[in-house]
Amino acid sequence: MSETAYSPVSQHLSDPETAREEGRRKMDWALQHMPILNALRDEFVDEQPLEGETIAMAMHVEAKTANLVELLADGGAEVAITGCNPLSTHDDVSAALDAHESITSYAVRGVDDEAYYDAMHACIAHEPTITVDDGMDMVKLVHEEYPELIDSIVGGAEETTTGVDRLRAMDADGELHYPVFAVNDTPMKQLFDNVHGTGESSLATIAMTTNLSWAGKNVVVGGYGQCGKGVAKKAAGQNANVIVCEVDPRKALEAHMEGYEVLPMREAAKTGDVFITTTGNRDVITREHFEEMQDGVLLANAGHFDVEVNLDDLDDLAVDRYEVRDGVEGFELDDGRVLNVIAEGRLVNLAAPIALGHPVEVMDQSFGVQAVVVRELAEHGERYEAGVHDVPDELDREVADIKLAAEGVEYDHLSDEQREYMDSWEHGT
Repeated sequence: MSETAYSPVSQHLSDPETAREEGRRKMDWALQHMPILNALRDEFVDEQPLEGETIAMAMHVEAKTANLVELLADGGAEVAITGCNPLSTHDDVSAALDAHESITSYAVRGVDDEAYYDAMHACIAHEPTITVDDGMDMVKLVHEEYPELIDSIVGGAEETTTGVDRLRAMDADGELHYPVFAVNDTPMKQLFDNVHGTGESSLATIAMTTNLSWAGKNVVVGGYGQCGKGVAKKAAGQNANVIVCEVDPRKALEAHMEGYEVLPMREAAKTGDVFITTTGNRDVITREHFEEMQDGVLLANAGHFDVEVNLDDLDDLAVDRYEVRDGVEGFELDDGRVLNVIAEGRLVNLAAPIALGHPVEVMDQSFGVQAVVVRELAEHGERYEAGVHDVPDELDREVADIKLAAEGVEYDHLSDEQREYMDSWEHGT
């Protein structure tokens, strides 16, 4: 396969050496608080489970992700990585990765759509045997433009809800031709990353970007999946009034039973101060909602792609748009109201100028699952047929055990009699 013309990150920077030093400093700080990756690093370096594998990754290239990437490389793999969001890359971290002898990083912050995909093509030009995605763009590109690689790819892993949803749709259409683990759906991801990670990092980023308080504000949460639950819980914990908008009657009922006000978005639009979308779907907030909103509202997306808040509709309504403060764009309507969009409607906890993503400890858990899943593919990939697969429960438990041991937490175990009782259908009352 011919190499693309797109260059690694170091060739895009004016002072790559200084960038590498700063990126390494960020990575080292994060690694101090990542006991799972540290434990796995010892195992991977000693056993080299990924020797001979080539891994192509499309992820948020920041310090925590970088420690996962280095773990995979130190475990024997050749790794090529690029970003999965043009505004979530930290150039200094990307440069630090690119300095590793087994890693090539093409991730550059702020690229346009053409360069975004050029970088992805450059990763695939390394002819991967394993793919690791956050959003499924890499898998999609392989299937559409590099079908000749599919037979040599043992499998992949997908990090996030949106990517898993896309993969399941692809699988249902019979178009997914190698196995991919739905890392997002495993308990170690759902219970911590999606709830605590999204909730804490989204609210912290919005607060730091705007310098505004949550107390007393009407916070409208679009979607009450795991991410929406986290945002709602954390906002309520900071004394906001939370309104939930949902399309699933069971999730709407769950939000109601948790004590939140549940309204259609067209009604919530009239009273909301801050709107945070968490659905992974498009057009959650559109023209009809903008027309009802109060002057000065904040609009942010904590889903995945920048389609949840319809900025085309908002731009059509606006008579002017301008930077209000770093990371916030004001859209002025013809009646003088200004609606403020944070981070261009992209994933707010990663795309805002000061965004740092999920807390380190949370991502240690998610990336621990990623690491053991990649190890599973390298060692036992032949066991899995094409399609979307749940992460084997023993791998998820392995990561939880590592974390508990690092925290000094002991817990109970089933006795043989208890295990036999739970596994049998013959025991009655």
